[in-house]
Amino acid sequence: MANIFSTIFGGGSSSGESALGIDIGSSSIKVVQLTKKGGKAILETYGSLALGTYGGQEVGRVMNLKTEELSKATLDLLKEASTTTHLTGMAIPSSSSLVFTITLPGILSEEQLKSIVPNEARKYIPVPITEVSLDWSLIPQQAKADQPDNRMQVVDDVEQKTDVLVVAIHNETVARYKEVLEKTELETAFFEMEVFSAIRSTFSREFAPVILLDMGASKTKLSIVEYGIVRVFHIINRGSQDITLNISQSLSIPFAEAELRKRNVGLEENLDKQVAGIVKLSMDYILTEANTVVLAYEKKYNKAISKVILCGGGARTLGFLKYATISFNREVAYGNPFSKTEAPAFLSPVLETSGPEFAIALGLALRQIS
Repeated sequence: MANIFSTIFGGGSSSGESALGIDIGSSSIKVVQLTKKGGKAILETYGSLALGTYGGQEVGRVMNLKTEELSKATLDLLKEASTTTHLTGMAIPSSSSLVFTITLPGILSEEQLKSIVPNEARKYIPVPITEVSLDWSLIPQQAKADQPDNRMQVVDDVEQKTDVLVVAIHNETVARYKEVLEKTELETAFFEMEVFSAIRSTFSREFAPVILLDMGASKTKLSIVEYGIVRVFHIINRGSQDITLNISQSLSIPFAEAELRKRNVGLEENLDKQVAGIVKLSMDYILTEANTVVLAYEKKYNKAISKVILCGGGARTLGFLKYATISFNREVAYGNPFSKTEAPAFLSPVLETSGPEFAIALGLALRQIS
């Protein structure tokens, strides 16, 4: 498996060629194609396709399609978006991955870590270690020792520790995606856990702790990132489909109609107070759990989160930005991944609005051309 850590802010190998990023989510597929000219990332094409219809369901439904159906949907999207390259990076969903930190005594070398990390990782992984692919990276000393007053704590070597960020990806998932790529005649440049792709496309060079809140259809992923390193990764088992289901059940209306009301009303009470109230209950669950994670981090490390970056389709729910700002009580902003690309000016409003949904796909493409 390709190293996923050294390239969080770039480090690809493509030069002058187009690069494709594919994000197969639980309810839709997103693709972005970029090329590099004059040191700039040029947006060539992008597109999104709902998966519900490929399983005989409505748009917005979480799907678990067979490989054949997923391959067909991918081919349809590539054709619709008029992509021209076969070289692609593909995101691995968080539901098929684990991210955790191991703290080891003393200052350890890379050679020592090669034998120690796999053994220690067994304690965190609920399946046999042979069933997953492991990757890891040292957490820089400044990311774990920097204090609010900007002084480094001086400790004896005996007391020093090595923190290691570990990612485990289930081999079955990688094999399934490889099969999809074979059926679509695409060439795999790399696989990468989706959180790292989103960080690459939505972050600049933030050093203070930042929250990345990615609301998908089935789950909401919360990452606390410091110095470009994921310090905390937490999955909240609620997503945008849950909001639609709550509206459907509460109002006794079909899922498709509930999906439209969710998109058209969101949290805006002036549009429909009843629907907004239902959406609010779902958002409260997500934000309450998110704030619990944030408070635990701030207490443990004695550091304040500087801001929150939102991405994922669910985060575009009407009124959510304002509601999240009140809940987190700090700066909250939408991720704007397309701002890292060059595109026709007339597309700017559309790209800014749709950007949060394409954070992962664009981050994959950026890795190849950076």
